Amino acid sequence: MDTYGLVGYPLKHSFSKKFFTEKFEKEGIDAEYLNFEIEDISQFTDIIRNYPNLKGLNVTIPYKEKIIPYLDGLDKGAESIGAVNVVKVIREKDNATRLIGYNSDIIGFQESIRPLINTAIHKKALILGTGGASKAVKGALDALGIEWIYVSRTPSEGQLSYSDIDSHLMEEYTVIVNTSPLGTFPDVDNAPDIPYTLLTDRHLLFDLVYNPAETKFLRLGKENKASIKNGAQMLELQAIAAWKIWNE
Repeated sequence: MDTYGLVGYPLKHSFSKKFFTEKFEKEGIDAEYLNFEIEDISQFTDIIRNYPNLKGLNVTIPYKEKIIPYLDGLDKGAESIGAVNVVKVIREKDNATRLIGYNSDIIGFQESIRPLINTAIHKKALILGTGGASKAVKGALDALGIEWIYVSRTPSEGQLSYSDIDSHLMEEYTVIVNTSPLGTFPDVDNAPDIPYTLLTDRHLLFDLVYNPAETKFLRLGKENKASIKNGAQMLELQAIAAWKIWNE
């Protein structure tokens, strides 16, 4: 039986395990999907050693960047943005193992947000958060021709702080993407600190969080007439892309 899995911490509410377990059952695939909840990335090598039938891994918070030094190579997409969410495990004839990193988050986000983009209005985006997921969003926005800037609680050069977001910026940046875990169940009462009352029907809010389906970030956006979308379809699209990577 082939083994696939998800590396991250914590993994209490994993989309991937449910998605792939149902896929395997429905399609009669002789495989299992496991959650590898590790408190430190150094434990990653134990997973590779202890599961000889491991064929592929998904990677989530907080290891999308930390996992890179443990890999033997990156595809161009993952290398260009510096974050990995898919690992292909290649077993050589001499029993050596090669680990190649990919990023299917780019595909998932790009294809999920594309139908909502009005090119006459949506020309600039605020990316809330600067972690591994934000880098995939950046790559997708580049591909869509949308300018972007990072917003961080601890901004570095070339980034904004939340206190910088004023009426002028809100008028100019009509796409706002939350790439942070803020608002994820059970932390449902929290939301990124943006001036929601300055939102209009010209704004598009996208939350990578999918549990709950409507986060406080999205609810406040909807209340102020913004278009909204959560990360559920993005996750499904990136999972489909991951399966293709593992099996091509």
